[in-house]
Amino acid sequence: MDTKTISRLTPLRAPDPELLRTPPYNTEAEQALLGTILINNAAYVRVCEFLRPEHFGNAMHSRIFAAIAKVVEGGQRADPVTLKGLFDQDTALETIGGSQYLGRLAAAAVTIINAEDYARVIYDLYLRRELITLGEDVVNDAFRYDLDDPARDQIERTEKKLFDLATAGDADGGFRIFSTALTSAIVNAESAFKRNGKTVGVATGFVDLDRKLGGLHPSDLVVLAGRPSTGKTSLATNIAFHAAKSYQPSSTPEVRKTADDGAVVGFFSLEMSAEQLATRILAEESGVSSDRIRRGDVSRADFDRFVQASQRLAAVKLFIDDTPALTVSALRTRARRLMRQQSLGLVVIDYLQLLRPSNQARAQDNRVQEISEITRGLKALAKELNVPVLALSQLSRAVEQREDKRPLLADLRESGSIEQDADVVMFIFREEYYLSREPTRRADESESKFNERYQEWRERLEKVHGLAEIIVAKQRHGPIGTVKLHFDAETTKFDNYMAPDHFPQADF
Repeated sequence: MDTKTISRLTPLRAPDPELLRTPPYNTEAEQALLGTILINNAAYVRVCEFLRPEHFGNAMHSRIFAAIAKVVEGGQRADPVTLKGLFDQDTALETIGGSQYLGRLAAAAVTIINAEDYARVIYDLYLRRELITLGEDVVNDAFRYDLDDPARDQIERTEKKLFDLATAGDADGGFRIFSTALTSAIVNAESAFKRNGKTVGVATGFVDLDRKLGGLHPSDLVVLAGRPSTGKTSLATNIAFHAAKSYQPSSTPEVRKTADDGAVVGFFSLEMSAEQLATRILAEESGVSSDRIRRGDVSRADFDRFVQASQRLAAVKLFIDDTPALTVSALRTRARRLMRQQSLGLVVIDYLQLLRPSNQARAQDNRVQEISEITRGLKALAKELNVPVLALSQLSRAVEQREDKRPLLADLRESGSIEQDADVVMFIFREEYYLSREPTRRADESESKFNERYQEWRERLEKVHGLAEIIVAKQRHGPIGTVKLHFDAETTKFDNYMAPDHFPQADF
């Protein structure tokens, strides 16, 4: 069948304007901005912090802007005369007039006052083109069925790209005059003065610990470490619940704080389920043993207390994610999402060693390198979202071999990078944990000697009963030292410690 016959049988349809859409860009705005910069290089200084060559829709304009940037940042003047030598040798510009095009751009210049407005238009259109590309990639990836690329991973990648687009091009950073920074410091001090706990950061709810730390500060990575069953999760839960219960939205949004007190809390529980954490919080609030709640050993009166406690807990801004084996990138994606939706103020991770590194291609690396990547990712998350990140960590068994079992920085398990990346490192030490096992009589020990040793054990155990020490071993911006807390094992609740000599005297 010849071509004429085919053409007669299948006539070409008229083009559909909807199918011929081109990515948006504004040639006139790009020309006006480039012309302004060529006339007055001060316009480049106004826009260079957020505008890049790749943001231009016209490839030739992108190359011209890159050349201007190179010359200006080299300390020279960029104008049609100084750039002429560069573009005379560029054959790609011949189609638009070569170096003479620079003169036409200068003629199309606008006032420097409008330069930033034109740059914002160019950047907005760049974002729109990126959204179009992202949408096409999402569709193509979804159609391509690959067992090694599940849909959830595609969603996480898409959310990350969207967040990166939303936060890129922010010109609010950079140098600030000292008086501005000083004003911010005074505002923070005023905020701390107005709060009950006198803290700048998120208050932990423990008076002595808040006095030592000043609360949990934005952009800080705080590591809380301890041996298994010493109460890491309990303390983290207590801190998270106190922050969420105390949350009051900011009444002065212009000060750039998310809350006047407390915080919206995102709790990533990689070890325990959300129901187990809820049980602990219910035990803390109702005063009923968490073990009894778990076994169902509760009375009618206990249920009444549950109802009252649940009514108080209903409005608490505490969000729990109990997905196991999360990667750092997935955790960051979910934290970003919660930040957009709820103005996140505190992230808690239980616990660090259960996270997986983002780069799965490095799965063959040793564990020390993996933990290093994880801690760097958590510190980056704290700075990116400008919230404190409280990460729990295990300790190595080396502490068990010493006479004094108080943890040291060297006991942090699997990586020295935890100590390096963290702004604050705290340890939980409960001597009661090590003394809880009742001594037995040795084969070569007399009864009187055993009774003496047993009595010493009883006295020592009684002395440390319910006592916990929080050892602040590192604090980048403050003092180190030890804080005592009281621990109630039945309700898994920590509380402020009151020394015997501080109890009020009885008035008989």
